[in-house]
Amino acid sequence: MNKNSRGFTLVEIMVVILITGILMAIAIPGFLQARETSRAKSCIANLRQIDSAKQQWAMASKAATTATCSPANIYPAYIRVFPVCPSDGTYSIGVVGSSPTCSIGDDPVNTSWSHVLP
Repeated sequence: MNKNSRGFTLVEIMVVILITGILMAIAIPGFLQARETSRAKSCIANLRQIDSAKQQWAMASKAATTATCSPANIYPAYIRVFPVCPSDGTYSIGVVGSSPTCSIGDDPVNTSWSHVLP
């Protein structure tokens, strides 16, 4: 074999692949957790927007705190675009005196974050 041959040996390529695999094993869980945190914050922001529109509707219609609010009451008069849960959940507006909730936050399987307004 020619000693001046330029190229990588099989061992060098395997070391590079091993290092790349270790870096990916460290980085991917962080990316997944960041995506889940982003979805949670987006859902909470949507719930706050729904709650604000519900409170505006209640003040304008002089509704009692036990009055039930539906999406038809607040959309499109008090909220331009009705929000959609980024985790494919459904929003429950509820009565005027309570905070809106998301169906994902009530799911016992997905308890990594709560979809309920603080």
